[in-house]
Amino acid sequence: MQRYGGPDVLELTDAPEPKVGPDFVLVRVKAAGVNPVDWKIREGNLDGLFATDFPVIPGWDVAGVVERVGPAVSEFSPGDEVIGYVREDHVGRGTYAELVAAPVRTLGRKPKRLSWAQAAGLPLAGLTAYQALTKALAVTPDDTVLIHNASGGVGSFAVQIARAKGARVIGTAGPHNHDYLRELGAEPVAYGPGLADEVRRLAPNGVSAALDLVGGEAIDVTPELLTDKGRWASIVDPSVRDRGGRYVFVRPDPTDLAALAGLADDGRLNVTVARTFPLGEAAEAQRLSAEGHTRGKIVLEIG
Repeated sequence: MQRYGGPDVLELTDAPEPKVGPDFVLVRVKAAGVNPVDWKIREGNLDGLFATDFPVIPGWDVAGVVERVGPAVSEFSPGDEVIGYVREDHVGRGTYAELVAAPVRTLGRKPKRLSWAQAAGLPLAGLTAYQALTKALAVTPDDTVLIHNASGGVGSFAVQIARAKGARVIGTAGPHNHDYLRELGAEPVAYGPGLADEVRRLAPNGVSAALDLVGGEAIDVTPELLTDKGRWASIVDPSVRDRGGRYVFVRPDPTDLAALAGLADDGRLNVTVARTFPLGEAAEAQRLSAEGHTRGKIVLEIG
């Protein structure tokens, strides 16, 4: 894209092969995940957070095969299958491309059990859930965890990760997603009036940890549902810090990617792909993402 704007600013073009720095890896892309942050960047909503170098190639999630490595890279070799949350400190060269030059710190090995499309949908959302639960909230088997918007992209991973930690999970979602949450191992609660009472019915003594993935009412109601020593975090609203919670903005981390890959290969973490698109239909993929009603990940299939 040459400028901020709606989906129509996205155009399929040819670009030079990216340069591979000393600690970079050139990845031939098989699939790239589409996330809400992609269309928010396209609309200019993150302009205050990241320097932007136009023209911008969107995308932060990738799955592919190593084509070449920089001279300082010893972690990977040509032919290795990798996944990555390829976020740098500026916005410019993303993952909606046939070739991506990725800092080695953003990559991990692809889970063998997952397809390319599933693997591409894992990094950003999976890391967000993993870092929130294991670092910000330090969830243990003794916890009862409340997850707001538990059927969404991050939420579905959060339910599975919390269950893998041995915790009990209560998840909020629309009634049409309640069976899905039960399949993931959560006890569902409907949004809207009566949410707090329903959570109290399931956890009369309060929940010991809570993760907000939606903002709004969830920010207001969560503190009253916690135990005296309960912890909570939000990935949506930094004001959570003023109310005793933690704000989480996901970071690239190869160790955490390896942990997610291990959960996937052990069968404890599944990736649901809602729909795939070819690279030339990236605009349509972002339109679908912006609607916010998909269950599972949206993925561009490239290689």
